[in-house]
Amino acid sequence: MPADRLHLVRHGEVFNPDRVLYGRLPEYRLSAEGRKMARAAAEHVRGLGRPVASLVASPLQRTRESGEPFQEIFGLMPVIDDRVIEPTNVFEGKRMKRAVLNPLNWRHLARPSIPSWGEPYLEIVDRMDAAMREAWGTTASGDLVIVSHQLPIWITHLAVAGEPLSHDPRKRRCALSSVTSFELEGDRWREVAYAEPAATAGAIDVGAV
Repeated sequence: MPADRLHLVRHGEVFNPDRVLYGRLPEYRLSAEGRKMARAAAEHVRGLGRPVASLVASPLQRTRESGEPFQEIFGLMPVIDDRVIEPTNVFEGKRMKRAVLNPLNWRHLARPSIPSWGEPYLEIVDRMDAAMREAWGTTASGDLVIVSHQLPIWITHLAVAGEPLSHDPRKRRCALSSVTSFELEGDRWREVAYAEPAATAGAIDVGAV
């Protein structure tokens, strides 16, 4: 038997006093508030009353740290999967508002439907889908948690919903430590729930485009 339900969990708030787009840059860890958010996400999943049998995480520090409450609550060791990592983007280490005012960067904004500033949306869809299906098939029974990042989770939502992948990054429904849940029906994913269990008012959330 494969898994019963898959939860894509976004990491918590990152310690980012300079408010830069950190992307895949190393050593961006959770803030103290981010650890509380990660705990709230894990408690939310526990509160669903469903057994969780498998835990997967992106290799970046913030996602591995966000998986720690799941390890503790469910007694699971995470599988690190590069396919659920943050996408690349040329603005890593920069403040977005400043970057877009620099004419040298305008060429990176020319084709937002791809997007021209980073990894193509279609590639993100393909790698996320592959990771989700593999984890689903190797989970004997129970639920599965994948701790990932805003854009991979949101792009997965759009693809599953049959909506255009091109979008305004400011309008993503994927809050810090949110939980987006799916089930596999036949060969197609179906989104079954979305929750924001963590208090995110005033949080710094400027890490990716």
